[in-house]
Amino acid sequence: MTDSAQQAATGAARSRTGSGVAPGERGRTTIADGVVEKIAGLAAREVVGVYAMGSGFARTLGAVRDRVPGGARSAARGVKAEVGEVQTALDLDIIVDYGVPIADVARAVRENVIAAVERMTGLEVVEVNVAVDDVKLPDEEEEEPEPRIQ
Repeated sequence: MTDSAQQAATGAARSRTGSGVAPGERGRTTIADGVVEKIAGLAAREVVGVYAMGSGFARTLGAVRDRVPGGARSAARGVKAEVGEVQTALDLDIIVDYGVPIADVARAVRENVIAAVERMTGLEVVEVNVAVDDVKLPDEEEEEPEPRIQ
């Protein structure tokens, strides 16, 4: 095939396939806020020193919901995400175990959340704000701890 014939064939193929764009790049993928919130919530719970997620009020409502038949634990409890087309920002509310260095736990939470969200979604995480709402004391009555993912 001559160069001009090959160019004509390539041009015809492009017109059939839509301007030479690879099939995997045609269309748009959107990721819901809730998806990012679940990923971040699970990643935060993996960090040693995180006792639970959510403020006291959110945990109380979650505990009630957990006891309702058909209700399930929310992996996104304590996480709020704002998702754009290429970036996301996250706010997390956590309860830490007594005795752990809070700054170290917060840093580990940020690192784990950023790694998980960026790896799974391809979004750039621009910020992860961690609010420590409470500390779980050793002598406090045990509420059902949230399961750790390992």
